[in-house]
Amino acid sequence: MLLVDTNVLIDVLEDDPQWADWSIRQLRAQSQVHELAINPIIYAELSLTFSSYERLDAVIAGLGLVLHEVPRPALFLAGKAFARYRKAGGSKTGVLPDFLIGAHAAVQRWALLTRDVQHCRAYFPDVELVSPEQNP
Repeated sequence: MLLVDTNVLIDVLEDDPQWADWSIRQLRAQSQVHELAINPIIYAELSLTFSSYERLDAVIAGLGLVLHEVPRPALFLAGKAFARYRKAGGSKTGVLPDFLIGAHAAVQRWALLTRDVQHCRAYFPDVELVSPEQNP
């Protein structure tokens, strides 16, 4: 299983001039070896660019993504990692979704397709990352 981060999907949906090609290549390549998944946090972040949940659901299905719930151990781990981040001086308050996504991948032992590796590397070092650094 491969969890697909919001930033990769936004690259594709908004045809990002810098990242769309990389993200499309990775989605195609990874879909050959993994089932592609999102979770409710990613779903909620994606909803910002859609006028209806029906349209979002159609796009998710078209991309071959499966929606998986976040298990309670991952929710707990995300909260603890976020607390460590804040205790270490992290001042951004809007990063909790990143911790929820990273913790989900960590608890499930799934790889994570993302361009945002900073929090995942620091707080979930065992998560296998598929990122521009490892897969140019």
